[in-house]
Amino acid sequence: MKRLLQSKLITDYGMVLVLVLLGALVTWATWGEQHPDDPGAGKHLANGIVELPGDDTHVAVVVRQTKSDTEYAEAIATQLKDKGVTVAAIIQARTPRDARVELVKLGEQQVRVNAIATHHFCFSTWGVLQQSALDGLAANYPSLKGVKPFKPASRMGSTFLSKKNLVSILNQNAPIAIMAIGMTFVIITAGIDLSVGSLMALSALITAVSLRDWFGGPQASSLGLYSAFASAMLVCTLCGVFVGLMVTSFQVPPFVVTLALMMMARGCSFILAGGADSVDIQASGAELLYSGTIFGVPNQIVLMLVLFVLAHVVMSHTALGRYVYAVGGNAQAARLSGVPVFRVIIVVYAICGAAAGLAGVLDASHFTSGRPKAGEFYELQVIAAVVVGGASLMGGEGKIFGTFIGAMILAVIQNGLNMQGVDSYRANVVYGALILVAVLLDQLRNRSSRWA
Repeated sequence: MKRLLQSKLITDYGMVLVLVLLGALVTWATWGEQHPDDPGAGKHLANGIVELPGDDTHVAVVVRQTKSDTEYAEAIATQLKDKGVTVAAIIQARTPRDARVELVKLGEQQVRVNAIATHHFCFSTWGVLQQSALDGLAANYPSLKGVKPFKPASRMGSTFLSKKNLVSILNQNAPIAIMAIGMTFVIITAGIDLSVGSLMALSALITAVSLRDWFGGPQASSLGLYSAFASAMLVCTLCGVFVGLMVTSFQVPPFVVTLALMMMARGCSFILAGGADSVDIQASGAELLYSGTIFGVPNQIVLMLVLFVLAHVVMSHTALGRYVYAVGGNAQAARLSGVPVFRVIIVVYAICGAAAGLAGVLDASHFTSGRPKAGEFYELQVIAAVVVGGASLMGGEGKIFGTFIGAMILAVIQNGLNMQGVDSYRANVVYGALILVAVLLDQLRNRSSRWA
């Protein structure tokens, strides 16, 4: 056992192994019959309809009124049109009754439909798409004679490993992971920042209010949008500088300073909201920071990965990174060695504040509003991600790559519990226990390195 703990694989990549094992466990727990409803499945379904016998195929696409269903329906319609098949209608209905009303309209207008493309959910739960119900419609409307429903074939697989779910895990946890980057700098210097969740909310409110009052409101230009984003991040960065000055110049413990800032920032968020649950952002394009993609990858994920790479370079290949480790290892020795300890501490808290500000901007873009309750308890998740990733709360130890792995471990745990339908109370028990196990494994890895 001792030799195993001392192995390079465990000492350098122990948390990676934990992530892989968790992924394998969730994969096994979510293995079963899958019913695809992504654009790829839509194209495959369209190709199957194209191969139906006869040359008189007229298709109605029936789906729900959701973004994912819209993409699915568009993929089907585009593929059918490219193959020369007539798309009679695309019906996006909120309820089965709405779908029936639209099909009846097609019958009354004598629009020919002999195939309905849908997916498993609508096929299995909407009675109007059952063959018996469609036969009833066909009896009253000759243009619907012989109509049959079609859906993608099911397959065995894991819900967890689906592309849609994996992208969702990364996208939903990107703000926490981004804040964890800043927290890593702070914790390596033996500090702590409890204010990141509240600063995230403050950033979202500043974005919304500044867009509404100063940068053009609904007619805000791209320059106005980015000015609002920059203003929110600047305020949070200055909050980080304030924390650094209080810690260095007045020797106030970072726990106390950031606890006070957490309360003040949250209070300011509610003041800016004017007692409302949110402040809406009406400027067009504000949602693109969240909903846009780069080569098919959501902007949040791209931004998160770029920031992790930059942070890794800073911590591994720059003087600032060496100074951060030196301050966390022994601040007095670092000062005697010529390290500008005060400036380093101010910089790391400023970076942490800027990261929280960016997370708030992303939240505002996601919900197209500033929410005073945004980021509640996120500080605990952010700190947990850094610690699970191998950083020591005593300072002087930690890696950016480890923080990324720690954030992904927590994200996988949360996703797995959600997919298993675990209620929030039991989820908290399991969540906390698994975090403790991950930290324990990391402590054993550190102890084994000292034994060596």
